[in-house]
Amino acid sequence: MLSDLLKNNSKIFKLVCGAGNECTQEVEKLTELYSKAGAQVFDICAKPEILKAAKSGILKSGITNDRYICVSVGMKGDPHILKASISEKCISCGKCSNICPQKAIVNNSVIKKKCIGCTACLKICPSEAISLYETDIDLKQTLPELIDMGIDCIELHATSEFDEDIWEKWDIINRLFEGIVSICIDRLNLGNKQVLSRLKKMLKPRKPYTTIIQADGVPMSGSEDSYKTTLQAVAMAEIIQNENLPVYTLISGGTNSKTSELAKLCNIDYNGIAIGSYARKIVSKYINNKDFYNPEIYEKALLVAKGLVKSI
Repeated sequence: MLSDLLKNNSKIFKLVCGAGNECTQEVEKLTELYSKAGAQVFDICAKPEILKAAKSGILKSGITNDRYICVSVGMKGDPHILKASISEKCISCGKCSNICPQKAIVNNSVIKKKCIGCTACLKICPSEAISLYETDIDLKQTLPELIDMGIDCIELHATSEFDEDIWEKWDIINRLFEGIVSICIDRLNLGNKQVLSRLKKMLKPRKPYTTIIQADGVPMSGSEDSYKTTLQAVAMAEIIQNENLPVYTLISGGTNSKTSELAKLCNIDYNGIAIGSYARKIVSKYINNKDFYNPEIYEKALLVAKGLVKSI
């Protein structure tokens, strides 16, 4: 069980496939590759077809012991549930498609299932042709199906300023799910005191050490492998650590191969590291290759993935 893995004080590697990543083929390949490389936990979009793809990937890896799936639930104001859209203002410059880490922009249109709302395209567009819109799920309807299919953890992104949506979804999760729950939180919209106040309120109905706090630095910012990129993630973990809360802590948001080293230098006691953008980036050329399962290509991808997993 995931709780046993956490209790044993193992340093967990959590692969974040992307809360908005609805591409079944990509998720299956990512989970297979990183499971074989040693990742234990896989964070995915909260949709049945994505859960099925992740389970298939883990099965294909040939390693099913100590492999766990966490579904991510977003809310209003959460960057993880954003999708991009391109309007008629587009001048076909190609800058957005070149910068998109998900290869989600083709022929001046967005492949919705691949877009994760990272905003890279929005920031680079010279004609202001790109806008963002929110997507959401009916948690009351979707969660029971996911639980029946078999999940090990539910993660709620609790960084939004929309309190009503947070508490409604938090109540649903606590009523329907008896397993480990993760709270992903950052300081994008909240100050340190607000973060801690929200966490303490959310932890009231939870038994000690049944909750993971995913200390998020800057969500979806880990495209570079530098100390600066991961600095905010480590700083966020320190805030959680200083409160001595009865929780497990994962470091996330801008994480990369430098995160573990920086955390140790700062004397941060963490239970694991969740890596998304950087983990996907370093294997993307292999994942997107139509000959991914060619032994030579696959082994190169596996070597890269193993190197990152070992870094934690």
